[in-house]
Amino acid sequence: DREGEKRLNGWEALGSRDPRSRGTAMEHISQEVMQRVESIGPIPATVPSPVATAGHPTSDLNDILARLLMLSKRCPFDDVRERCVWLLQNVQDFGVRIPRPLGNGPSRFIPEKEILQVSKVDPRTQSIFEDAFAALGRLDNISLVMGFHPQYLESFLRTQHYLLQMDGPLSLHYRHYIGIMAAARHQCSYLVNLHVNDFLQVGGDSKWLNGLDGAPQKLQALGELNKILAHRPWLLTKAHIEHLLKAEEHSWSLAELIHAVVLLTHYHSLASFTFGCGITPEIHSDGGHTFRPPSLSQYCVCDIANGNGHGHLEERRGNHQVSEVSGEVEVLMERMKQLQECRDEEEASQEEMATRFEREKTESMLVATAEDEECVPSRDVSRHFEDPSYGYKDFSRRGEHVPTFRVQDYSWEDHGYSLVNRLYPDVGQLLDEKFQMAYNLTYNTMAMHKDVDTTMLRRAIWNYIHCMFGIRYDDYDYGEINQLLDRSFKVYIKTMVCSPEKTTKRMYESFWRQFQHSEKVHVNLLLMEARMQAELLYALRAITRYMT
Repeated sequence: DREGEKRLNGWEALGSRDPRSRGTAMEHISQEVMQRVESIGPIPATVPSPVATAGHPTSDLNDILARLLMLSKRCPFDDVRERCVWLLQNVQDFGVRIPRPLGNGPSRFIPEKEILQVSKVDPRTQSIFEDAFAALGRLDNISLVMGFHPQYLESFLRTQHYLLQMDGPLSLHYRHYIGIMAAARHQCSYLVNLHVNDFLQVGGDSKWLNGLDGAPQKLQALGELNKILAHRPWLLTKAHIEHLLKAEEHSWSLAELIHAVVLLTHYHSLASFTFGCGITPEIHSDGGHTFRPPSLSQYCVCDIANGNGHGHLEERRGNHQVSEVSGEVEVLMERMKQLQECRDEEEASQEEMATRFEREKTESMLVATAEDEECVPSRDVSRHFEDPSYGYKDFSRRGEHVPTFRVQDYSWEDHGYSLVNRLYPDVGQLLDEKFQMAYNLTYNTMAMHKDVDTTMLRRAIWNYIHCMFGIRYDDYDYGEINQLLDRSFKVYIKTMVCSPEKTTKRMYESFWRQFQHSEKVHVNLLLMEARMQAELLYALRAITRYMT
């Protein structure tokens, strides 16, 4: 409802660093809200459902109240949070029902009390949160979960901001639409909803949202590239690139295509992260709040603001598990030590190394992703792409061969980076920093152990993902992967990277059971970045072949 947005101008100013501007904006919003509330008057208790029908004066108000609820929990500025709690309380005192959050925090997998609370962060993270909020008018659940690793989060947000909002080859509404197309490939309604709102906000045509066939021919032509990149990037050829660049009046320029490819790979891998961390809907969007009163006990707004009313069942279950799996970390550390000693003693031959890679690649095809339930994408998301049955799964069933892609022939460092930087300046640099950040990030800890060098483990995870995509490093011994990554971890990795929509809480809990949530989130950052780089390598190699 863009008209409603315009009437309630001032939302943007809530992201200002200047407390006076925020105060003025909040004052303006408060007056607007109270005028609406007074014009409706108390809603009689006999009305069966508080969720007003569209067009009814309260439907617009409901959206605004949901947004205030989100700000009361997620705005990085204390003054705005407090003022929103106060305003909601006033509305409630007037007899109008106010919403309350439905979930227990930003993730279904991680207890809310372990995730950074917006009100209790260190100055550096505070500054990152404020920047994010100023740029997008929200601090989303993805950022809160990534907040375990502020250095990475800063790099991630800088890159995403550049891709979506700074000068670049593609128009703003095209960028968000491509984000929707990419997220929809994995049925990631969380990301689809975020970008549907952004798309409309930058003036996108709502008819395009009825389905890909409602979008311009040029975007429809991207459907095939989207599909192959998301599920089987090794099938990408220079013919696919040529088809897009030579489509007469609907053709893409090379610079536009690079921008599109980076966006597609960014959102495919971000969908992996979203499912892999069990990210819940934003508070102000569908599924994030309800107007129904809680069934067990009446909370007041101050309870909602303090996040009271969560059961402790999870904690009890968690403690029970730890006793069963003690020793897991020590075993892993011992293996790392032995591998290091073997490495120092003998070097496998090139042929042996190649054989180990092929064996690991073949095995990775046979690792089943989760439960293999046939999941039918919900109609509202699948309309953003064609051929919803096309996925990684049917590919591995047919036992098709994944060709080997040798990194020494085409690597990110030597080839991909410079191609991206040439056609879309600064983006190569930003992506490179983000890849390095995820790959090199370490606190030298493993669960409760300190001063541990985790390089070997991080490398095994990264190379295993690239191995699933057929990418081989000839200086790496793939025998190490089986030593370091156990079965349940491989199932989790494969599901999250290839069919993320099937990731379950049980899978998240079943790997590395003694490790902290922050360490599991770090693993998810590695998986996300390794996947993005693998897709990018195939796309950029195809573009390079077309150009030469």
